[in-house]
Amino acid sequence: MRRPLHWAAAALVLLAVLATVLASLPAAWLAPLLERQTDGRLSLGDPEGSVWHGSAFIGVTGSGDEALVPLLPGRFRWRLSPLALIGRVDATVQNPRALTAPLAIRGSWRHWEIGDGSLSLPAERLAALGAPLNTVRPSGQMRLSWSALSLARSASGLQIDGRMQLDLTQVASALSPVKPLGAYRMQFDWQGGAARVDLKSLSGPLLLEGRGTLADGRLQFSGQAWAAQGEEQRLAILLNLLGQRRQVGNRNVIALEFR
Repeated sequence: MRRPLHWAAAALVLLAVLATVLASLPAAWLAPLLERQTDGRLSLGDPEGSVWHGSAFIGVTGSGDEALVPLLPGRFRWRLSPLALIGRVDATVQNPRALTAPLAIRGSWRHWEIGDGSLSLPAERLAALGAPLNTVRPSGQMRLSWSALSLARSASGLQIDGRMQLDLTQVASALSPVKPLGAYRMQFDWQGGAARVDLKSLSGPLLLEGRGTLADGRLQFSGQAWAAQGEEQRLAILLNLLGQRRQVGNRNVIALEFR
């Protein structure tokens, strides 16, 4: 009779130890997950707390031995339900400086839904992503908004279904004295592992348009840039830096090609 009791007591102790270990898993354990999903482009900086309730900033790795550079303002704070241990994801992410409202994530470890939301940030942060943005050194405001998104992990990578919209306003560049250059909108139509990208101008002396695809973190884009009537002289230097000139109909444009 005593032996079964001993085994039961040992099992309870083991479960208590296991529960304690799981409850105290450090937030830093999430950093490799983000790096793996973004092919090393993004990581978590200065993680605090645990996997279940923690915070960190999102950053990009600098060149050489540079420390992680914050990409988005503020710290992201999350709560993850322990139901994740049985395969059910129920999480909330907050960051008042970047997210306009708390973000809800529901699903499983292989498929999850992200509720409607939007993310705001200064365009200056884009320079941290490297060339050519670190040369253009953009400024202005950006807002990325989305309707409900469906995400799934597969052998070929992350699959996304849904639509996103990136609005850029009061855009300027360190390469041009003309401020602002304009306002622009990019729409992303995600279907599986790739998105169709459409760019159009909303206003401004610098006009942009084009379309392309975004897949595996790589943008393939073909577009045009040109100056509004009467602004050609003021924008000549910037346009010459953006690409090669060509004639399209009666319009002198700059070809924007990313391959």
